Amino acid sequence: MKTKREEEEKTEVEEGNSKRQKLVPQTSPSPSPPRLAFDNALLPLASYDDDDDEEEDDEKNNLNRGNVENNGGRMERNGLNDDDDDDDDDDDDERLNQGRHNRMVEVRRDCPYLDTVNRQVLDFDFEKFCSVSLSNLNVYACLVCGKYFQGRGQKSHAYTHSLEAGHHVYINLRTEKVYCLPDGYEINDPSLDDIRHVLNPRFSREQVVQLDRNKMWSRALDGSDYLPGMVGLNNIKETDFVNVTIQSLMRVTPLRNFFLIPENYKHSKSVLVHRFGELTRKIWHARNFKGQVSPHEFLQAVMKASKKRFRIGAQSDPVEFMSWLLNTLHRDLRTSKRSSSIIHRCFQGELEVVKEIHGGAEGDNNVLTETSRMPFLMLGLDLPPPPLFKDVMEKNIIPQVPLFNILKKFDGEFVTEVVRPRIARMRYRVTRLPQYLILHMCRFTKNNFFVEKNPTLVNFPVKNLELKDYIPLPTPKEKEKLRTKYDLIANIVHDGKPGEGSYRVFVQRKSEELWYEMQDLHVSETLPQMVALSEAYMQIYEQQR
Repeated sequence: MKTKREEEEKTEVEEGNSKRQKLVPQTSPSPSPPRLAFDNALLPLASYDDDDDEEEDDEKNNLNRGNVENNGGRMERNGLNDDDDDDDDDDDDERLNQGRHNRMVEVRRDCPYLDTVNRQVLDFDFEKFCSVSLSNLNVYACLVCGKYFQGRGQKSHAYTHSLEAGHHVYINLRTEKVYCLPDGYEINDPSLDDIRHVLNPRFSREQVVQLDRNKMWSRALDGSDYLPGMVGLNNIKETDFVNVTIQSLMRVTPLRNFFLIPENYKHSKSVLVHRFGELTRKIWHARNFKGQVSPHEFLQAVMKASKKRFRIGAQSDPVEFMSWLLNTLHRDLRTSKRSSSIIHRCFQGELEVVKEIHGGAEGDNNVLTETSRMPFLMLGLDLPPPPLFKDVMEKNIIPQVPLFNILKKFDGEFVTEVVRPRIARMRYRVTRLPQYLILHMCRFTKNNFFVEKNPTLVNFPVKNLELKDYIPLPTPKEKEKLRTKYDLIANIVHDGKPGEGSYRVFVQRKSEELWYEMQDLHVSETLPQMVALSEAYMQIYEQQR
């Protein structure tokens, strides 16, 4: 039998053990950051700047849950007060911040999965949205199958895809960093630079200057050859009016050079401006994986900026789209209301408008004359009405008119009658010529019932359009040469019935002075004589230097 003293000593030992057990959760050491397994201690470390938000939130939530459990146990067992809980929370936050600060990711130059990268399936023309969550935050592209996934933490869609499909190489679409999942290390290999260039094409200022002198063809991954700047644009759905407008503007050298350098418009917060710049760089990029470009992201920006006035799946007028696009780009690029932009420096001219309004009372012969000056980005030319009769062969007569005849509208003497907002007689005279002159032929007339198309062919010169022979021009300033000769660089054509037809464009390649016909993905060389044998709808002329 045990003595009373031995029983008391045993009781004290058990109480001491119980106290020590209760103190274990209270005095548990702070979790140490996970060790990184380096193959080579000399390899550099990259700061984990693009941590996944989900990963950080999970850590914080886990830590908070641990705090709640621990605090609950302390309160039940030890009766701790709220002040002690606040102190512990501060310590936990400090540990979390320290963990974020110290977290590093391994950078490796060798990766056993680089041979699984499939460049044939990579397409960076579409919107950067996760294919699972449809989020545009922290999106990675799988370089094996081409799909987009969000995040790379252990609970992210990219991490899950790497385990399920066995695809291990991913690129961050914003930072252009490449990672191996699920291992989590960054891959630093020069063989991936071509993918980064396709994701985000870049040009030096020296390369931009040499673009119009380059005669080299490029080769796509499928073995087809293409000319940088002469690539086809995918017709998403009835978006040929956008494609011909973009292809025409790509021939305007100052505009193209401006948008090839993102630093020129980094001050702008407009999504449309940056999407137009990205599309310009992709069209002129010489290292594309394929010989065409899809303007999907640009079209999404157009739909949003125009409030769906121009949208995918609805045919629109390229003249209206050109006018809206140039005015919107100018508004988004200027730094103040009075400042200019690359749009106005290229396309803006000036007209003198004389308006004659007859007196409103009957028998009143008084004429009010108003003279004003107004800027313009394009000039509209009126076509003569088509004939109503057929010839002896029972075929419709296709009328023709020289461009110089319809340019008389701007000679300062030709009278144009308007009925809105009031009946008036208008006379126009050009007082300042732009560097690039946009002309559009008013082929379509709308009434209350249907739209009519004027089939009149316009005869125009491809080179050496001399304006001073047909319209009066302002006297140049001292020591200033008046440049009045223009060369055609783009000609947009409409084929088919009004409201149903399609658009194509003839453009000139300056490096060889060759002409190409472009209709969506179709690009082919053509003769200069063929340019004038079509129903021209909108033209861009370049001033000779």
